[in-house]
Amino acid sequence: MVTIRHATEGDASAITALWNHFIRDTIVTFNPTEKTGAEVAEAILTRPAFLVAEDAGLLGFATFSQFRGGAGYARTMEHTILLGTEARGRGVGRALMTALCTAARESGAHVLVAGVSGENAGAIAFHLAEGFAITGRMPEVGWKFGRWHELVLLQKVLAA
Repeated sequence: MVTIRHATEGDASAITALWNHFIRDTIVTFNPTEKTGAEVAEAILTRPAFLVAEDAGLLGFATFSQFRGGAGYARTMEHTILLGTEARGRGVGRALMTALCTAARESGAHVLVAGVSGENAGAIAFHLAEGFAITGRMPEVGWKFGRWHELVLLQKVLAA
């Protein structure tokens, strides 16, 4: 049975391993620099929400932080949601997103933003199914694996 809960520092190692797979091996993130366990542990402690899905081990995680710096963006959050391959097609992403939207709303967020690689059709479809709308496409803004990538921006207004 899948459980969604708030991450603890004890989850940092498993989260780091999953996150670094996406950094190292995919264009899901354009960031080429792997996370350290200490960075992930700090994010768990300092972000407004950091959730994990588990079922006899980590299946995935979801978190958010302020979209851009400055007081004008204080209620606009950008999220990250990553699933291991064994979690796909089981409703884990939907459960994490539902819990994340609730946590964001409860923390005072008004909008949740997703920045998705244009090549990640599955993630774009997932966000659209979860009530996000495409608000922009930014060609050739991400550089990874020796080539340029498009960034698709999606957003969801969180109901009160």
